[in-house]
Amino acid sequence: MKFRTTLASSALALGLAFQAQAADVPEGVNLAEDQNYTFWLLDAIKSMDPQINTDVEGSDVLRNLFEGLYNEDGNGELVPGVALDHEVSEDGKTYTFNLRKDAKWSNGEPVTANDFVYSWRRLADPATASEYAWYMELMQVENAPEIIAGDTSPEELGIRAVDDHTLEVKITTPLPYFPQMLVHGSTFPVLQSAVEEHGDDWTDAGTLVGNGAYKLVEHQLGERVVMERNDSYWDADNVVMETITALTINDVNQALTRYLAGELDRVDIPAGQYPRLKKEYPEQAVSTPYNCSYIYMLNVGEKGPEALKNVNVRKALAYAIDRDIIVERILQGGQKPSYNWTHWAIADFERPELDWADNMDQAQRVEKAKELLAEAGYGPDNPLDLTLQYNTSEDHKKIAIAASQMLKQIGVNLTLDNYEWKVHTDRMQNQDYDMARYAWCGDYNEASTYLDLLTSYSGHNNGEFYNDAYDKLMKDSKTAEDPQPLYQEAEKILAEEMPIIPIYHYANVDMIAEDIEGLPENNVNNTWYGKDLYRTAE
Repeated sequence: MKFRTTLASSALALGLAFQAQAADVPEGVNLAEDQNYTFWLLDAIKSMDPQINTDVEGSDVLRNLFEGLYNEDGNGELVPGVALDHEVSEDGKTYTFNLRKDAKWSNGEPVTANDFVYSWRRLADPATASEYAWYMELMQVENAPEIIAGDTSPEELGIRAVDDHTLEVKITTPLPYFPQMLVHGSTFPVLQSAVEEHGDDWTDAGTLVGNGAYKLVEHQLGERVVMERNDSYWDADNVVMETITALTINDVNQALTRYLAGELDRVDIPAGQYPRLKKEYPEQAVSTPYNCSYIYMLNVGEKGPEALKNVNVRKALAYAIDRDIIVERILQGGQKPSYNWTHWAIADFERPELDWADNMDQAQRVEKAKELLAEAGYGPDNPLDLTLQYNTSEDHKKIAIAASQMLKQIGVNLTLDNYEWKVHTDRMQNQDYDMARYAWCGDYNEASTYLDLLTSYSGHNNGEFYNDAYDKLMKDSKTAEDPQPLYQEAEKILAEEMPIIPIYHYANVDMIAEDIEGLPENNVNNTWYGKDLYRTAE
């Protein structure tokens, strides 16, 4: 049952409190003696700090080490985390969360409302330098913009502890999807005493204190993360999986080989291999919609190349890329070609009609691309030289090579640059690139999770696209009775200005061991928790 700001909390609390909180093992299922789960990571995790992490892979780990106010079930519906339920004021601007009294940190201390107050203030505080500080602003938490700008003290943030187990949050605008935003890792609590005692080392294995179902016992950067069941977790008795291990393997083909050798329980399927693997391993190869969009971000800011400041050049680049070839010949895993930013499976979203997507075929797009590039002074006789940067992955490399061949046909020479994840993202954040492979996975199932990213106040607008009309649409959407028309107008601006090149909308294309149960099957966010997993006996 979803939380709605118009619902009374008492009935809602009952609806949530009796749902399964950890592994829900059906009667008659035999569990394996080995309750260990090993999954694949493409890149090293940049930070184990909930307020600092920005990566999807980091979130998968942090979701097991920490727990926020709410979690998601296998269908993407909210279920209790530290919060059992909440009440909402009549004006929709004050949320009062009732916290469970049995929540504990892994050192045995109780989790209290003050832990959330400290952590949310820490997120908004400019001293923390979090790329996700803007999330407090997106959540409309009172005084967040002023705090982030450095104009107001973090103590003025609209959050307070009424008592140890009652948390009050004030927001400036009613947001129907506000509770859904609380599953994001940046809102997870951290223990103030641990942060202050150990400084930057507080996230090290053996030092990190979390409140999740698991505790960190080993972290070899770029190699492995090992988590063991946390006996202090409030629902530890129902956690079946004893150990969760993440292995970092930069080569997806090598990762697949290790999966087939039994070293991994879950791995992404490399581009182009899903049809074969589905035929050979029908119970293990799966493809489901996934709330992520793959793009090439264009650096249109001051540090970007002069050519990309010309909208005709940006449109030409976008028009010349044949998404059907990328999806149908390279990926072959159920992904969909994209001509816009917001993922097609986002709740309530419908893409507006876009001329280049709906009224042209690919041959016409290529011809238009040549015309636009010629108007900008470029073409086969005077090629445009650009660099395309991507992070280490054979799949990203294949797509980049295909894109470079497509763009060469209209008079663009692409130099391909490959960097490991941390360097890649650092370069993007410093605007040290021309074009860069980028993907955004929604923080929640609502279109604003995509569209807010390209506002001028976003913490992730690494292409420095600034548009007043776009900003106004997204700000107005927060108070609109129905924001969907505004989202469509925002998408139209992106199509007209083309600060990003949409490539495709993701699908989850995985190999999953047949004896692993409890992974979400109908959650477009693919939000999973180790506490929900179990391994069956053969």
